[in-house]
Amino acid sequence: MSVTAGVNPNELDDRAAMGLPPSFVDRLDHDRLRVLVRRLAGEEPGELARRVEDPAADRHVRLAAGTLLALVGDPRVVPLDPAMDDVPAARVRLGLPDDQVDAVTDAWRHVGVVRDWIAKEAPSYEADLAAFRIARYPVTNEEYRLFLTENPRAGLPSSWQFGVYPHHLANHPVWSVRPEDADAYAAWLSRRTGRSFRLPTEAEWEYAASGGDGREYPWGGQPQDERANTVEYGPLGTTPVGMYPAGRSPFGPHDMAGNVEEYVADDYRPYPGGRYVDDDLCGSPDTTYRVARGGSFTRYADLARCRRRHGWYRRDLYAMGFRLAETP
Repeated sequence: MSVTAGVNPNELDDRAAMGLPPSFVDRLDHDRLRVLVRRLAGEEPGELARRVEDPAADRHVRLAAGTLLALVGDPRVVPLDPAMDDVPAARVRLGLPDDQVDAVTDAWRHVGVVRDWIAKEAPSYEADLAAFRIARYPVTNEEYRLFLTENPRAGLPSSWQFGVYPHHLANHPVWSVRPEDADAYAAWLSRRTGRSFRLPTEAEWEYAASGGDGREYPWGGQPQDERANTVEYGPLGTTPVGMYPAGRSPFGPHDMAGNVEEYVADDYRPYPGGRYVDDDLCGSPDTTYRVARGGSFTRYADLARCRRRHGWYRRDLYAMGFRLAETP
């Protein structure tokens, strides 16, 4: 799967940008999935949740278990008490060294990546980060539904067809939402619980995803099947949170590579000593955009790299979700 080298994916229709032919493509054995759903239907939610996150289980087993959980109630999804993982304070080196920009660009040129997109990751820099907590999963449709019932004027996700809640995808990450609605969600949950929820800063997100050791992906140096729901490896749709346990980040969070992109708290600006990159995400020289991280089911694994900086280009090919952080 690839797009024509040097062709900006934003100039292609969605299927072409995803490397898909005009003809029908399916990534799942649906007969097997039906058999598995029937076989697992009598299991308790806790056992189904264990299967979803079992790295030794086949992907169809993990998906069948997650599909059932969406309908019967997923015990991992607790809207007013989301699972959080601790990230210790550290001085960390983030970003991409200048002398690696060309090599990374060349490695991904076959999917339309251009140098400016990778140059946004440079130069590398050091940051002192206080201890914080990061959500184990991105915010799900079920969690966002509760937010909307109490905040009916907040923006509807464009992925909810006709604005109707997709109950069968309750434990899938919500997408696409506006960054201001992600901020509003964090503020609402803070008021509701008396805790200090927010979106992670860009530096916090990269540190939580990589463990602070400069790795390309949460699991190591190369993209791999069974590690992330990206367009090369996934079923071409969102998946239940935590369904790719082999891709879990060093501090514990799931889905920090693939599934949906995740807004952070920061608008785009160059790193210290870097140059401003005015690409098609900016719109015009006097505008900016909220940074998103982590890649998605619609995009290639280059976007799932821990250092990759992205944003919303207002089409559903850009599957924008979000994850919470919390100040201890």
